[in-house]
Amino acid sequence: MRFLLFLMFFPLLINAQQVLVPTPAYQVQGEGSYILSNRCTYFIDSENAQSLNTIQLFSKELETQYNVQLAEVKLKQQATIRLLYKSGKNKAVPTYELLIDQEGIQLTVTSAEALHHATRTLLQLITRGDDNQLMLPYIKIEDYPRFQYRGMHLDVGRHFFPVRFIKQYIDWLSFHKLNKFHWHLTEDQGWRVEIKKYPALTNVGAWRNGTIIGRYPGKGNDNLRYGGFYTQEEIKEVVAYAQARFIEVIPEIEMPGHSSAAIAAYPFLSCFPEKPTAIPRNMISEKSVAAQKNGGVKLVQETWGVFEDVFCAGKETTFEFLQQVIDEIIPLFPSPYFHIGGDECPKSHWKLCALCQHRIKELGLKDEHELQSYFIQRIEKYLNSKGKTLIGWDEILEGGLAPNAIVMSWRGEAGGIEAAKQDHSVIMTPGNPVYFDHAQALVEDSVTIGGYNPIEKVFAYNPLPQEIPANNAHLVLGAQANVWTEYMKNEEKIAYMIFPRIAALSEILWTPQDKKNWTEFEKNMGPLINRYEQWGIKPSKAYFEIISKLSPAQNKNGVELSLSSKSTEGKIQLLSPLKANYEKPILIQQSARYQADFVDKNRVVQSSYSQQFEINKATGKDITLQTRPSKSYSGNGGFTLVNGIRSQAGKNIHFSNYLGFDGGDLDVTIDLGQPMLIQTVKSYFLHQPASWIHQPLEMQVSVSVDGIEYKSMGGAKKAIFETDDFDTGYFLHHFKSKARFVKIVVTNSGRIKAGFPGEGNKPWLFIDEIQVD
Repeated sequence: MRFLLFLMFFPLLINAQQVLVPTPAYQVQGEGSYILSNRCTYFIDSENAQSLNTIQLFSKELETQYNVQLAEVKLKQQATIRLLYKSGKNKAVPTYELLIDQEGIQLTVTSAEALHHATRTLLQLITRGDDNQLMLPYIKIEDYPRFQYRGMHLDVGRHFFPVRFIKQYIDWLSFHKLNKFHWHLTEDQGWRVEIKKYPALTNVGAWRNGTIIGRYPGKGNDNLRYGGFYTQEEIKEVVAYAQARFIEVIPEIEMPGHSSAAIAAYPFLSCFPEKPTAIPRNMISEKSVAAQKNGGVKLVQETWGVFEDVFCAGKETTFEFLQQVIDEIIPLFPSPYFHIGGDECPKSHWKLCALCQHRIKELGLKDEHELQSYFIQRIEKYLNSKGKTLIGWDEILEGGLAPNAIVMSWRGEAGGIEAAKQDHSVIMTPGNPVYFDHAQALVEDSVTIGGYNPIEKVFAYNPLPQEIPANNAHLVLGAQANVWTEYMKNEEKIAYMIFPRIAALSEILWTPQDKKNWTEFEKNMGPLINRYEQWGIKPSKAYFEIISKLSPAQNKNGVELSLSSKSTEGKIQLLSPLKANYEKPILIQQSARYQADFVDKNRVVQSSYSQQFEINKATGKDITLQTRPSKSYSGNGGFTLVNGIRSQAGKNIHFSNYLGFDGGDLDVTIDLGQPMLIQTVKSYFLHQPASWIHQPLEMQVSVSVDGIEYKSMGGAKKAIFETDDFDTGYFLHHFKSKARFVKIVVTNSGRIKAGFPGEGNKPWLFIDEIQVD
């Protein structure tokens, strides 16, 4: 991952087409280009420390990226780049004007921050011509941000990332004119910031004994010690780096929930210090099992989710601890904001805790929700006394909102709308569409937490809901995208998940609503992807994803495959078994692997499609379900079982390929259209006990010539597994009969056995494909 070190040092060296992201508020491009020499000069009419730092950063970038030397001159007429200051109508809004013509480059700015944004625009405009000369188009730009809060979040609690990468992340924000970095520093799975008064927070709380493997509930535990933390000096280093790029770093210390790591370090913070941390048997590490057998009680969590063990609201020692933590955090972060989380706090322990119940009674509170409100308001009062403003997730509305709190609305926009009604400031961050841990493609090659937030949905978002009247619009400070890292173990995965969606985010937060233009943005998608690839990262190409749709062939003999892409900037080319431009649905009547590429207008392959089809006598035939699958796992109805596609062993499982039955059996009848010889029947299933999905008990087969009278052909009771991980398997039954109708019953295994998650309950039955030959 060393490539990430160099992002800001070579991004545009071979970029042949300039793309401005975000789109400026106003721009007019002229005829012609200005040639940038290797030795440039600048004049500035009002020097201050911030401006000089900004110029030094810009100068370093020019030198490293383009071998351009930038030197100061005292006469404006001698300068290649003229930097002028003027007073803006609103001092809080960084505004700049950029003029490039035959006389050179002139930047007129209202502040050092505006100057920084102007240099981001200038860097994006530089291209290298055929003769290797550096060129900038003649252009006039007037620009300023739509919202004051333009943020990105990063969760370093679930997975830890070094200072080097955090700086890289800040560079990405800076390039896209975002100005807030929300640093999620504590979680159930790890405490990431040094607190000198409480060393166990990092000696113990920063490390877990293992992590679940795969998507929750996983396939066991990797048994690898994992963790890390930032020293206070490293925090200061990051904050200073961000400040030089006009990015404000906002710390988040989670409370009262998501506090398992802190409780593992200091069990007195729990309502029940002697109660062992609960981690399911199939998810806990061997070291943690041994530790609890030897008297250890509290553990840093090793799986994902929401946990009952939270900070005790009935103990004064809890608040003493939190205030002392806050006292060490505040000097590290100059931001006026302090995020305290406040989300997903189960109340079960508080209901059983004598001290919490005493607190409720003593204060005359209605219930545990009001106890949480008391908790938040008490912390807010302390923060306010230190000159800080509290931010919390929208759960802080429950039980009564703290007087001066800012609400970060993540469960949709309702929390933000309600907070604005109460005259509170709001930051919009709804899971749909600005959770960047959600999938970008309909079919992702790697594990994500779920959801579907494609780039076009991000671009279309307006953080200012219609429900908030114009006279309260100022209460919406802006928005941010969140990057939760349960399934982002490395830097490359984070880059994949945020690019190119960060470009769409910058458009909705910077560009005036009436200047956003999806058609133009879409045309620039290819060059944007190209830019990010030149940076050395691997962005998602989900927008160019080839989308497949299957339907039964008109004569019920095989299937028809339709291919499409959301992008209009290219075409689909078939590679195998046919080689041609895709023009119409393909009739598939023989087993084969079908492959295709999406090729953009620059002849660059942006995405690929590959699917193995296994055609048999049942493929595309009419199928009747006597038992109905769960609405959540209904696929494409009965056709899912006879579409010629089955999940391959060892590959990512896509539940859209399955029918799922909650505790019931599968009972289907396939009409082959006419009597024909049948010798085998196969039914494929999924086996994931951690998810309560268990292999079936057996498969029984009956056949009929007329669909009325059926004859039993027996069945299969021995499951055959394709790989050692026992994820996918099948039943195979051999017989010989001539029939038109085939009835298959696959029986659920009954009850989940002791020792497995969900023991005693009926398991799920997931069936993938039925093959008749």
